[in-house]
Amino acid sequence: MILTFDVGNTNIVIGGFDNHKLVVVSRLATRIGKTEDEYAIKLKCILSLNDIEQSQIDGCIISSVVPQLNLALKKAVSKAFGVDSIIVGPGIKTGINIKTDNPAIVGADLICASVAADNLYDTPVLILDMGTATKIMVVDDDHTFMGLSIIPGMEISMNALSGGTAQLPYINLEIPPRVLGRNTIDCMRSGAIFGTASMIDGMVDRIAEELGVMPTLVATGGLCSYVVPSCKHEFIVDDHLLLKGLDVIYHKNM
Repeated sequence: MILTFDVGNTNIVIGGFDNHKLVVVSRLATRIGKTEDEYAIKLKCILSLNDIEQSQIDGCIISSVVPQLNLALKKAVSKAFGVDSIIVGPGIKTGINIKTDNPAIVGADLICASVAADNLYDTPVLILDMGTATKIMVVDDDHTFMGLSIIPGMEISMNALSGGTAQLPYINLEIPPRVLGRNTIDCMRSGAIFGTASMIDGMVDRIAEELGVMPTLVATGGLCSYVVPSCKHEFIVDDHLLLKGLDVIYHKNM
């Protein structure tokens, strides 16, 4: 079994692949400052809860946008399972070209999502990744990462709205019954859900115009389930796109 780690700003998503099949998914809160021993204990507990033995772990690969955690996680995996971890970064084989001004600084999460989309879906493919930030990227027919747009995440935007105003509360996200809300909470939900959906539809149209063709549309990330149903464009939702990309990259480097 290959362990895959998607280390994000909010959560660490852990996947276990057995012959390219995702059989385990678990989440930990991202906490800078935890020691390798603390992570090793948590990892052993997660596998135990899923009836997976230490001897079944053959390798590990880590994608991280929180560099401060990389060494602790790498040491934790080594201590818990006796295997070395690949960390996605410059020089690693991915199978895609990166057409940006400075390819070395493209986030590991963007690379992994792009690799998965390039391997699993028809190209050109547009990937919508809705997490702490909302990211929209494209991989073309030549397996080239063309670039991306980064937008403040929906929760960040709503927290800023509530924190910067005197009378607007913090809310949980739900799809409201109508665009024109009739109470404060539904008004805010309308802006968050329908406003974000309209922004995404507009960005898809602009990107398609720039490409000269409508790409395959794939959505992933923890918040896409709130917004994608309200988009006018039809997306393929793949909740574990990044983990699948990590599995592909692992095997390209072994």
